[in-house]
Amino acid sequence: MSKLGILEGRKHIHFIGIGGSGMFPLAQILHQKGFYLTGSDNNETETLQAVRDMGIPVMMGQRAENIEGADLIVHTSAIMSDNPELIAAKASGVPVLERKDLLGLVTTWYDNAVCFCGTHGKTTSTAMGAQILYEWGDDFGCVIGGKLPVIGGSGRSGSSGNMVCEADEYVDTFLKLSPDIAVILNIDADHMEYFKTLENLKNSFTKFAQNATKCVIYNAGDQNTRDAVQNVAGKDRISFGWDKSCDYYPVVTAQQGIVTNFDIFYKGANLFSTEIHVPGRHNVLNAVAATAAMRYTGVPDDIIQKGLKNFTGALRRFEKIAMIDGVTICDDYAHHPAEIAATLKTARGLGFERIIAVHQPFTFSRTFRLMDDFAAALEIADEVVVTDIMGSREKNTYGVSADQLVAKIPGAVLMPTFDECVDYLAAHVKKGDLVITLGCGDVYKVAKRLRDRMNGAD
Repeated sequence: MSKLGILEGRKHIHFIGIGGSGMFPLAQILHQKGFYLTGSDNNETETLQAVRDMGIPVMMGQRAENIEGADLIVHTSAIMSDNPELIAAKASGVPVLERKDLLGLVTTWYDNAVCFCGTHGKTTSTAMGAQILYEWGDDFGCVIGGKLPVIGGSGRSGSSGNMVCEADEYVDTFLKLSPDIAVILNIDADHMEYFKTLENLKNSFTKFAQNATKCVIYNAGDQNTRDAVQNVAGKDRISFGWDKSCDYYPVVTAQQGIVTNFDIFYKGANLFSTEIHVPGRHNVLNAVAATAAMRYTGVPDDIIQKGLKNFTGALRRFEKIAMIDGVTICDDYAHHPAEIAATLKTARGLGFERIIAVHQPFTFSRTFRLMDDFAAALEIADEVVVTDIMGSREKNTYGVSADQLVAKIPGAVLMPTFDECVDYLAAHVKKGDLVITLGCGDVYKVAKRLRDRMNGAD
């Protein structure tokens, strides 16, 4: 059977929810391979405009007639079963494919698929791997959950046989992939509405690691990760972490602002000195994981060193939006308490007078289950602004609301809408402040609208 699988002979592929962070890179790859695509979405975003700029027609709102003419329809797990477009798709007789199945198929096209998974850091480490392959001049493929400036998006087709891919554990998506090199960054309790227990979550990571055909690269400093890989056999195993007992480990030599200088060691030998322009110790470990994976792929050390130095971050990862009148405005995708805590602790070390965190809770289940953890993480900021919860794929069967979270954070304020957020911030910020928007929904719009307001453009 052709490597194209179900795509063989398809002329018109329709994406329901084409603007999603998981759908956009696949749309880029299939577009580059010459397929005719259409798509639909409910929410105007910069990504959706990027889709249009590729010449892909986009329909706003999800309606039955949007699928007309398609001979394959792709949707994400975030599309609910009562979605009228999905109902029409399933009734049409046309094959309907879930996004994770399409991603799984795409990973089979490459001889060396490097798949980065973990509760935190997978977008950044995947993007670092892509930056390194770009510096090498390799015609690589990639699927990243965030946009990387040097490739003009988050997906790339490539012909070299090398691929870097972000492997998401949500609803066991990563078990559909065909990894040659599996990189496990960390394992933390998340998506418990699906996994139910931490043991189930770790078992899924074990299965993912066992699926690797060549090598498992894992964070030996994380107990959950060690548990997950302890019985994985029949492939190379490479450890990384802060401890010198790991195969790969870093030694930080200097840190100033968002720049961290460090040496990378392999089995006690100093490979090279480098730097990254994304803040935080967690990103140093992400760089070490990317280094281990790219060295295994065959990339020379000097290219890895250059790639890390030239990496300025995937968009929405501590992304600097503007600095106006002494106020720094940033945006970060952090949407789990551990990620928010890591981002705010990093911000704490950068010398701002005040840190104002603007958080958009994402999904009712996560907000309900982890509310105390969210409150504790957000308290690291000096001031906290919370918007309404973005329900996304869920209905609010939990009776949870944003004001319940606000009540747990001393001094926090609820600004339900983005208009109210921007009005409040514009009247409140002063020189020396960092305003950082936090969440995986569309809260980045607050940062950009605040920038425009302060520039007199809004």
